[in-house]
Order: sequence, then structure tokens, then C-alpha cells
Amino acid sequence: MRLSSDRKGSDGLFLYFGVQNLLWMQGLQNSLYRTFVEKDRYMAFLKGIGVTLEISFFAVLLGTAIGVVVAVVKHMAKKHHFLRPLEWLLDAYVLVIRGTPVYVQLLILNTVVFASVQNKILVAVITFGINSGAYVAEIIRAGINSVDKGQFEAGNSLGLRDGAVMRLIVLPQAIRNILPALGNEFITLVKETSIAGTMAVNDLTKAAERIGGATYDLYTPLLSIAVIYFVLVFGMTRLLNLFERRLARSDNR
Repeated sequence: MRLSSDRKGSDGLFLYFGVQNLLWMQGLQNSLYRTFVEKDRYMAFLKGIGVTLEISFFAVLLGTAIGVVVAVVKHMAKKHHFLRPLEWLLDAYVLVIRGTPVYVQLLILNTVVFASVQNKILVAVITFGINSGAYVAEIIRAGINSVDKGQFEAGNSLGLRDGAVMRLIVLPQAIRNILPALGNEFITLVKETSIAGTMAVNDLTKAAERIGGATYDLYTPLLSIAVIYFVLVFGMTRLLNLFERRLARSDNR
């Protein structure tokens, strides 16, 4: 009798957890349907991914341009003393940008500096570009310092000016050395753009917030974009690792 009652108890417990698991699966299915399928809400996610990648791409281009200029000027200032005041100004730029949160920078540029600008994607590109430029400048400066000083002397001995030596000889070698670091900066930038939704930019995070408000379920949209961000970053990381291996093979030839 006791064995029979124990078996009934275990069967009942198994049935209980089976029913709970079935109900959970049905609830998840309903949540995913409301989040992605109902009213074609998946289109909002696709558009959000496009906006996120657009901001990241143009911001990293702007940041790279700023970083190159800052790094080159700071390096040239060591030899040309008339550039020292500009070097101090650029040092202050790097110090302030790296010492303040990007979210605060976004709020200042959006609500104060570019308050009248209607194109918020442009404001986001400028903000993240300026922020990225400070970090890229230090990356490129390290790349320039990694180039043997004999390269500068060899270029000067050929009659090239310092600017030509930097442009034709030093920078190509420096950028080749720091390409993996620049790739990591782009990956970081993709994740940082998740705060662009605070300024009414319809990026991926903003799309999730709007869908969560419409379905009264923030859990599923936010968890979904977490997965999407992970897939994007994971894919970029794998591409970067593949590029680094190919670059290493070409160096060994």
C-alpha cells in the first residue's frame, strides 16, 4: 500500500511539473507571437537594427578621422613647438571625453549644443564619433609609437617632409598594427549606441521599449534585443578574429 501511494505521489508530481512546463511554453509562445508576429512588429526590430548599425558605422568613421588627426598632431608637437598649444587643447579633449560618461555627453549635445537639430541620428553619430575619437586617438598614438623611429629618419633622409613621412610611411604601418584594436572599438561602439533611444532615435533598444509598451510585456522584447545584440557582437568578434588570423599569416610570409 505504501509503495502504491508513493508511486501515485511521484506520478502526480511529474504531472504537475509537466502541466507547468506546458503552460510556460504556451505563455512564451504567446509572448513571442505578440512581440514579433502580431502587427508585423518584427519590422520594428529590423529597422532598429538598421539604425543601430548606421549610427555605429558613421560614428566609427568620424571617430577614426578625429583619432588620426589628434594622434598625429600630438606626435608632431614633440618636434614642432608651435603645435604645443594645440597639443594641450587636444590633451584636454581626450581627458574630458574619456573622463565623462557617454550618456552625459549625449544629453549635453542633444539638449544644449544641437537642441535645434531635428535629425537625431546625426546628433547621435556626432556624439558617439566625438566620444570614440578620444579612444581611437590613444590607440593610433600607441600604433605610431610602435613604429621604429628609424622609419622617420629614413623618410627624412630621402628628402620627405615630416607630414609626408607620417602619411606615406608611418601611418600605414601604425594602422596595420592597430586594426584589431580599432575593430574592438567598433564592437564597443555598437553596444554603446543602445542609449541613443533616450533622444527619440528609433534604434534597437527604443523599438523594444515601444513594443513592450504596446504589449504590456517588457520582459520578452528586452530579452530579445539582448539576444540580438549578442548575436551581432558575436558575429563581429568572429569576423575580427578571422581577420587577425589572416593578417598574422600574411605577416609570416
